[in-house]
Amino acid sequence: MKKKLILSIAIILISGLFVNAQTKFKADLKNSKITWLGKKITGEHTGTIDLSSGEFTINNDMITKANFQIDMTSLKNTDMTDEEYRTKLEGHLKSDDFFGVDKFPKASFVMDKATKIMKGTTFVNGKITIKGVTQPITIKAVITDTPEGKRIYANITIDRTKFNLKYGSGSFFDNLGDKTIYDDFNVTLNLLMKKQDL
Repeated sequence: MKKKLILSIAIILISGLFVNAQTKFKADLKNSKITWLGKKITGEHTGTIDLSSGEFTINNDMITKANFQIDMTSLKNTDMTDEEYRTKLEGHLKSDDFFGVDKFPKASFVMDKATKIMKGTTFVNGKITIKGVTQPITIKAVITDTPEGKRIYANITIDRTKFNLKYGSGSFFDNLGDKTIYDDFNVTLNLLMKKQDL
């Protein structure tokens, strides 16, 4: 009887330690930033886009859960000074030629495999969904501790044609000349994650 009691207490203590070891972090949207870079034969454009939600859970230096959503309707251009042309570009990027934000207002990333943080760096495997199309992706992320919380830094290259964003792609259309838009675009993350109570 005593052995059973001791065993039960031990299980409860171990379970408690496991739960306490888990720490959940939630994105501070106001202090997080996502920038994008798209290139074409004749130049490039840069801009921002807003994170709409994000969280991850750490257990003993292992990221066990992670998911993020991006508000595609917030897409903005930052390099053009002419308001008319900037508005025209933003409207085109939001149209069905590109991200189709009326039908697909959110893009998302969901981690599908736990990963270890080693010396502040980790490789996160998961699924990214853009314009209703889901593809596997591996993201190299640097995670640092700050007084405000944890910062996630990542520079991600995405082949837009894998998500049916084929407008102006030399991989699918001939004779585009100087109107060719490169398939790859870059997204840079600088996210502040704050500790939450479980």
